[in-house]
Amino acid sequence: MKLIVQIPCLNEEVALPQTLKSIPRTIPGIDAVEVLVIDDGSTDRTAEVARAHGADHVVRFTNTKGLAHGFMAGLDACLRLGADVIVNTDADNQYPGHEIPRLIAPILSGEADMVVGDRSVTEVAHFSWTKKRLQTLGSWVVRKVSGTGVPDTTSGFRALTREAALRINIVSEFTYTLESIIQAGKKKLAVAHIPVETRETRPSRLFGSTWEYVKRSGATILRIYAMYEPFKVFILLGSALLLAGTILGLRYTYFWWIGEIRGHVQSAILSVLLLILGFQTLQWGIMADLIASNRKLIEDVLYRVRRMELGRPEHRG
Repeated sequence: MKLIVQIPCLNEEVALPQTLKSIPRTIPGIDAVEVLVIDDGSTDRTAEVARAHGADHVVRFTNTKGLAHGFMAGLDACLRLGADVIVNTDADNQYPGHEIPRLIAPILSGEADMVVGDRSVTEVAHFSWTKKRLQTLGSWVVRKVSGTGVPDTTSGFRALTREAALRINIVSEFTYTLESIIQAGKKKLAVAHIPVETRETRPSRLFGSTWEYVKRSGATILRIYAMYEPFKVFILLGSALLLAGTILGLRYTYFWWIGEIRGHVQSAILSVLLLILGFQTLQWGIMADLIASNRKLIEDVLYRVRRMELGRPEHRG
């Protein structure tokens, strides 16, 4: 049983040594613990510091590709290195290394495919009131969309089984945290969460302002939900357009019936336009649903190909 702890980094030469030092190298139930650092095109000495302070493997990009790309590159490298369990943690030492055994416990006991560390956001002293409310709201939305019960969906401290890592395919360029949970829920993976300690760290480098975070996170949620539930999305939009068109059409019919048609032609034109758009949207929903079905087949093929490349027998059961 091999555990690999992956750490995506961008200019973390200062904080990285302490993060590496805190990772336990002996864990009950695990035969080997290794550390993989993903250097996302850092302009400082992150890669050199990682090697000097005990990182077993380093993946380095020549330019910055983003957190989501780094996360996926890390998963791919961990799988090729033979990881049975993968833990993702932040380079800024926000999550204490001694929490790793607790994080992977549900996986070792066979209760979960993915475990997310819950920071209890509302109780974190160094989070602002606005950040606490926004993250609470965002996590609620992701829970509803994904069908999971994770209370802290933006937490980067998480563990995955080999099977779960093989099935995750991040397409967002912003962050992996929200999309991976939505995918896990839609793919019926067992997702658990445990409360974990956190340390106060520097401001996030992922976004420049709260508004940017809200905008990009909202776009990610909508995009991924539409990708996995396109029929529901287009049916909802199409029905809303049809309803609006029908109401305007009935309004015009009423004025026509009482003989006051003058001045209401705009309602008739808008009604026709909305009805046409509504029917078209419903058609798009059918096509999008067919595309989503093909996507599921392609993802299954990709999963099988990745298993064959990695030389592991196909999972049965």
